[in-house]
Amino acid sequence: MIRRLYDWTLALAAGPRAPAALGSISFIESSVFPIPPDILLIPMVIARREKAWWYALLCTVTSVAGGILGYVIGMFLFEQLAVPILTFYGKMGFVEEFKEIYHQYGWWFVFIAGLTPFPYKVITIASGALGLSLPVFVAASIVSRGLRFFIVSGLLYLFGPPIRDFIEKRLGLMFTVFVVLLVGGFVLLRYV
Repeated sequence: MIRRLYDWTLALAAGPRAPAALGSISFIESSVFPIPPDILLIPMVIARREKAWWYALLCTVTSVAGGILGYVIGMFLFEQLAVPILTFYGKMGFVEEFKEIYHQYGWWFVFIAGLTPFPYKVITIASGALGLSLPVFVAASIVSRGLRFFIVSGLLYLFGPPIRDFIEKRLGLMFTVFVVLLVGGFVLLRYV
């Protein structure tokens, strides 16, 4: 079953609609969606290494655009949309805790969230809600999201065939590790 899912994902990743799906996932992940675009970016680069840089750029642009949507949600729709989203991720207290220092260190919060497994959407919404300067927010987002997606794509570009072989030989293990990391990330997020 895992092999069929993997083969289907690779076929989708090599298909003509893959860039639109990648851009859509990258966009909505930055404001509301819980699954990161890496789930599609990685098989897309593995399937078509020559497009690695294009895919990284697409992820960066759409992720920053989605981040701006999160910023707008935080700024103008905080009570209606942001509170339920932040409550779902267990980060409502984050807004109150960091209100005082956010303006001083907001760039770093955006930068770190853009690079790490910490849900970037929490920071995009918080940035709008706390009134972080939009140019500062956008600059930090471009740098961090660009680094993240270009590093992932670059590593897959450089080491593509060996990584593909590694994944395909250990497909069950890789799937298990991915699920554990995904669930572990949500559990950690809930209690951190």
